[in-house]
Amino acid sequence: MKETMLVVFLSALCFMMTVIWGGPLLRILRHFKIGKVIRVEGPDRHFTKMGTPTMGGVLFVLPVVMLTILLNVASLMGLDLIGQSVMVPVLTMLIYSILGALDDWEGIRGPRRGLGMRARTKFLLQVVFAIFVAIILRYGLDVPQMYWPTAEGAFSLGIFYIPVAVFIIVGMSNAVNFTDGLDGLAGLITVTAFAAYGGIALIQGQIFTARFCFTLVGGIFGFLWFNVHPAQLFMGDTGSLPLGATLAVVALITGQWLLLPLIAVIPVSEALSVVLQIGYFKLTKGKRLFKMAPLHHHFELLGWSETQVVQRFWLISLMCALLGLAFAVV
Repeated sequence: MKETMLVVFLSALCFMMTVIWGGPLLRILRHFKIGKVIRVEGPDRHFTKMGTPTMGGVLFVLPVVMLTILLNVASLMGLDLIGQSVMVPVLTMLIYSILGALDDWEGIRGPRRGLGMRARTKFLLQVVFAIFVAIILRYGLDVPQMYWPTAEGAFSLGIFYIPVAVFIIVGMSNAVNFTDGLDGLAGLITVTAFAAYGGIALIQGQIFTARFCFTLVGGIFGFLWFNVHPAQLFMGDTGSLPLGATLAVVALITGQWLLLPLIAVIPVSEALSVVLQIGYFKLTKGKRLFKMAPLHHHFELLGWSETQVVQRFWLISLMCALLGLAFAVV
């Protein structure tokens, strides 16, 4: 009960910090005209979002990082509030947020306006960062490498752990990036996934990881205050890339990464829709499997409103997250 109260307190504290910081950040972004550039091939209704402030990932990244660092300082003073292990997901969040910010800036003010950083460059940097994080997880923290539902104890992947971890981190980072296309969608999906993994960490006794997860839950809820339809602020790659990578790292720390396709079913589906669309287009020399990819645009073009897509996707995500929690305790 004491631990539950603490994680709720941390979540509420981070929520309040994020909401308070939101107003000044919006004024800063508007002053410097850091607004969203809408691509021509997107659904027509999205053109009304042109100029909406972006790079809003800063809104939750900074409070979460500051709060976690302050709790680590408190630990040095003898208060058992946070563990050094959470510095790995915090470091991941910072690195991928900086990469995302560079991508956003390139798309807003750079020579590739509306496009952002070259895909190959961004992918290569994601892989390099993921290798660095995977090595720390494997040899620095010695995390459980893989849990199998119903099996007792963790399985060792040996030399395959590093490439598997890199694939998960890079894949989930891009999956959440694909999901970030509608007001509130990426935020609602990731906050549900982090809450689920926070619960799994509590069950495993990984208290510090749980505290970090719920601190981030509060930060994302604070961001959603400004991002629900009609959005005042977009997270951009500054937020979506670190959310995906950090979610993958948390899953790897718990060893329950096999549940990630279930708990994060929407981002995984969004990424698969892009892969399938491109593959089908090339195989059939121009035909499309979906009306548009990522998947949320397909349903928009079927006639669903933006709010319907977001709410229905979130309901699916919530049910799958609950199933993932159930499998974790089997």
